[in-house]
Amino acid sequence: MVAPPTASAADTGSFPPRAMTNWRDSCRASPDKSHRSEILMLLPIMAAVFIAFLVVGLALPVLPLHVHQGLTLSTFVVGLVTGSQFVASLISRVWAGRYADRRGAKRAVVAGLLAAFVAGLCYAASLGFVAQPVLSVTILLTGRALLGGAESFIITGAVAWGLTRAGPQNAGRVIAWVGMAMFAALALGAPVGTTLYASGGFAAVAAATTLVPLATLLLVAPLAVVAPQRGAQPGLLRVARAVWLPGVGSALSSIGFGAMIGFSSLLAAERGWSPLWLTFSAFAVALVMARLLFGHLPDRLGGAKVALVSVLIEAAGLALIWLAPGHAVAALGAALTGFGYALVYPGLGVEAVRRAPPQSRGLAMGAYTVFLDVALGFGSPALGLVGGPAGLGAVFLASTLAVLGTAVIAMRLLFAARATPNSDGGST
Repeated sequence: MVAPPTASAADTGSFPPRAMTNWRDSCRASPDKSHRSEILMLLPIMAAVFIAFLVVGLALPVLPLHVHQGLTLSTFVVGLVTGSQFVASLISRVWAGRYADRRGAKRAVVAGLLAAFVAGLCYAASLGFVAQPVLSVTILLTGRALLGGAESFIITGAVAWGLTRAGPQNAGRVIAWVGMAMFAALALGAPVGTTLYASGGFAAVAAATTLVPLATLLLVAPLAVVAPQRGAQPGLLRVARAVWLPGVGSALSSIGFGAMIGFSSLLAAERGWSPLWLTFSAFAVALVMARLLFGHLPDRLGGAKVALVSVLIEAAGLALIWLAPGHAVAALGAALTGFGYALVYPGLGVEAVRRAPPQSRGLAMGAYTVFLDVALGFGSPALGLVGGPAGLGAVFLASTLAVLGTAVIAMRLLFAARATPNSDGGST
């Protein structure tokens, strides 16, 4: 912090206006330089995450179509295939966090990329059994499970890597910007995946899923290794107690995310909206823009406060999709959903990180993200059960109600932060 110029007793009351102006300018310039430095440190990690998550983005809009229309299986199976990735992430997330803390974040990212490559091979193998839908979807589920483990290692390793380079005081920005790279890949992957599916079927998506992780390894290989922080590793239960409340809030808000990735393209197909990927891409683009423009807010204003406002926007967007009379209104609702969800996860993530020991931030982020995996792994099939008898529109009504539960948790965290001055990680 730059101290303001002071006046001597002789010139009391005659403090030079230009000196005060220069001091204020220097105070404003310093955060800008720091901001640029933090971005430059995160750019290589963001680039690796972006390329790696193209793999996930390619399949998101076409996987429900392949399972429901290509294999003629039910909406419950669609939810099961979509959610299986997140069940695998749930199982592997803590392992990924411990691996990043003990072996290094870069190694965790590399391990995830290798698992994603094998997942692509499973996608391709499933196509040899299309005439036997049950066997085909079983192999596909294996690939989805491997991809879930890969996603866990890649994103947990990337966030731990970013926290090590940028510092815990920028936890919100690290989580937001690494996540922004992920959702930028999802936004680009949606139309690219749809194009690949239209031209080459699911085989083209499987080929891309196999080759893209190998290309990403070439980008990651030359990046410098950051040694993990030393110190006694606290037990999992201690870390879980520290992050459970923000984690539950994240889980409830992620039900809306699950609705978007599992059912937005099916809703568009059911209602005759074209292109099928528009609602999901509107969601992802709005999410990226919100994190790009406002990713610093959880660090500056406090995670709970930002999460509270954001989740209300997310709920409004989901309700708008439920009520949408046409594609344009649905796309607007999807954009509001993405804009709101964008800062709920990093906002509550700030609350989780500040409660964790420094040498266990990878484990803390792994434990925190477990709650998201629970929401998506079990919430997506549950939404599929709702959508079967009640129609796909009901999926978005149910997710609206679930998401509103996050507001209650954010208010509790906010009141707790006010009771403990300077505990929310933001400026006071």
